[in-house]
Amino acid sequence: MTSTAVPTDGRRTARGSGRRGPGAGRGLAWWVWHRCLRSGTFRTLGPFVPVVALWWLLDALEVFPESFFVGPPTVVDKMGELLEKGILPGYLSDSLTRLCYGVGFGLLIGLPLGFAVAMIRVVRRAFWPILLFFQAVADIAWLPIVIVWFGFSLTAVTFVLVYTIVFPLMLSVVAGVEQVPRELVRAARSLGAGRWRVFLEVIVPGALPSVAGGVRTGLGYGWRALVAAEIIVGTSGVGFMMFDARRVGDISQVFLGMVVLGTLWYALDALILAPFERATVERWGMVRTLEADG
Repeated sequence: MTSTAVPTDGRRTARGSGRRGPGAGRGLAWWVWHRCLRSGTFRTLGPFVPVVALWWLLDALEVFPESFFVGPPTVVDKMGELLEKGILPGYLSDSLTRLCYGVGFGLLIGLPLGFAVAMIRVVRRAFWPILLFFQAVADIAWLPIVIVWFGFSLTAVTFVLVYTIVFPLMLSVVAGVEQVPRELVRAARSLGAGRWRVFLEVIVPGALPSVAGGVRTGLGYGWRALVAAEIIVGTSGVGFMMFDARRVGDISQVFLGMVVLGTLWYALDALILAPFERATVERWGMVRTLEADG
């Protein structure tokens, strides 16, 4: 008569612990990773860690000559120097002032024209080819003639900014109006709503998600156009600081300008533009928001 061997408690415990060991390790790592993903600071700064580490490593290994490439410590020292002298705050203030002028005039021009092109057939037939034509002409192409018209002035930079913002914004408004379900318009009219009320209570809310995206895109184009305009026609600002530093051979100041521009735009987009677009989409419910993975 054969008997089946039953493993002792010690063997069972050892075998069970052996099975749980790697799983427990993976579970701990998975838990730590998810905890990090829930942290806003980690999601914001985490992707930049390998970039800065690679930048630091290239500088430490002296892959490139110092006259062409500098590391984070040199850039931080330069930032402290310019902050102490008041140069960097002054340049930042000038750039942000120009951006505010350009955005303000761009919204005042782009929004009404966009709705007019989207809703009035005569206006659309007249302006649609013009809209597509100027949308294809890069903002940088206007700089030579803008210098002739306005010289090296705030007006020249503002003109380039407004031009860059207006046309993407108008196209977004037209796309947003076309996405409004026609059934909603017909239902509002059948209930006795006039044209003005249909526009304010149906068309505008329905187009707002696309308009919000257009504002965000237009400001992104405008920010890059601002830097290009300051490099070519500006007498101050972050773009001018970078161009002037290149002229005198101060490469650390050029790197500092790039870091400042990227950081400032990232903060503006993450703190203002992205929440505005998200809140607009969620508020009016025309587009279903996507849930974040995990």
